[in-house]
Amino acid sequence: MMKYSLGALVAAGVLAGGFATSASAADLGGNCCADLEERIAELEATTARKGNRKVSLTVSGWVGQQVTWWDDGHDSNVYVTDLGTTLASHVMFTGQAQIMPGWTAGYVLHLEAVGSDSLTTSQGVPDGKSILTGTSNGVGTLQSFWFIKSDQLGKISVGKQSQASDNTAILVDGSGSLVPANWVPFDSFSFFLRAKDGTPLTTIAGTGRWGDVNGLPTNSVRYDSPTFAGFSVSASWGEDDFWDVAARYAGEWNSVKVSVAAAYSQTNSSLSATFPFGNTLQAPDTGYFQIGAYAEHVPTGLFLYGAYGHLDYFSDSYGNRDSEDTYYIKGGLRKRLNPLGHTVFYGEYQHGDNSGQLRGEIEDLDFSGTSSVRMWGLGVVQEIDAAAMSLWLKYRNTQGKFSADADSDVGSFSSDSFQEVTFGALINF
Repeated sequence: MMKYSLGALVAAGVLAGGFATSASAADLGGNCCADLEERIAELEATTARKGNRKVSLTVSGWVGQQVTWWDDGHDSNVYVTDLGTTLASHVMFTGQAQIMPGWTAGYVLHLEAVGSDSLTTSQGVPDGKSILTGTSNGVGTLQSFWFIKSDQLGKISVGKQSQASDNTAILVDGSGSLVPANWVPFDSFSFFLRAKDGTPLTTIAGTGRWGDVNGLPTNSVRYDSPTFAGFSVSASWGEDDFWDVAARYAGEWNSVKVSVAAAYSQTNSSLSATFPFGNTLQAPDTGYFQIGAYAEHVPTGLFLYGAYGHLDYFSDSYGNRDSEDTYYIKGGLRKRLNPLGHTVFYGEYQHGDNSGQLRGEIEDLDFSGTSSVRMWGLGVVQEIDAAAMSLWLKYRNTQGKFSADADSDVGSFSSDSFQEVTFGALINF
């Protein structure tokens, strides 16, 4: 996800404009000095000020919103939402200072502003709630940490931050379609499933909804190695014995860009995170492996991305579910077809299996068995380089299948398809 620091460019442009206007005023006999001083004062009033002369300050971020039409087979509606926690509109303050040659110290303060979190919208909740604040509108701290970095030894970070394994398999996607199309169901996370006859499915083993997510920043200590020949490694620990490791590679061979990343994370002390709207987003006592790979032929713009994740439940606190597997693939074309910027066409497919036990209720009847979910989608992204902006239009179709056990009161069945059409945009600053 690109971040643009345009402050210096804007300042230079405004200041240059001030000098140009002053020169014109002088030619006409005007008060050039007063005009220049006024413009400098205006520039100072709109420029971020550093707290001291030793540590730098950079302000960056983005604003993203989208409009989604959805249909669960029984109800349909149109919602306007943010992009989901960790992707929603935010501002980031970063900076660093040199301690000695090759050594720096720095900080990150990352605030997220949520008006309507797509992760918490559902059939009866059009506005959603912020995962960070539990309110419909609010600003929360997504990250806040300091770091010390050595060019030769790597970087140590301490505070609230992304873990080493946070979205590792997702972030290798360099197609330009990462935000609207990845394997986390940001748009349908809290929508509940329906059987073919429209009956909602509620589960004892979870929320009975389309989504599951693990990847919010945590209070942790993290290490990131320097990059050697395209390779790097990371590790983190925190939050009551949460730990993970990750490895990454990026390079280019014969005009083909390649990036690969894998990670493993584990929670060992019944760690859970229950947020104000009532969902528990990180299951206790779990182990999770993920891997993602991306390849793009630069001359033609053809690209392929794939990811796999395997989640093990080490306890039966979620209804004896043993493991889950997720497969995701996306392919398409990234090409500059107009002066605005690259256009990205893509198609995606996802398959998820719950190979343990899922227990729940349908019309007060007990159900137990396994489940699988399939999703496919199409979309187009248009980048606008002059505005550091992306616009997208996408369609997704998601359907679940449930295979009942012998002791289930309800036989095997398929859910109604959940369909969505979404138009959205993200502008960086």
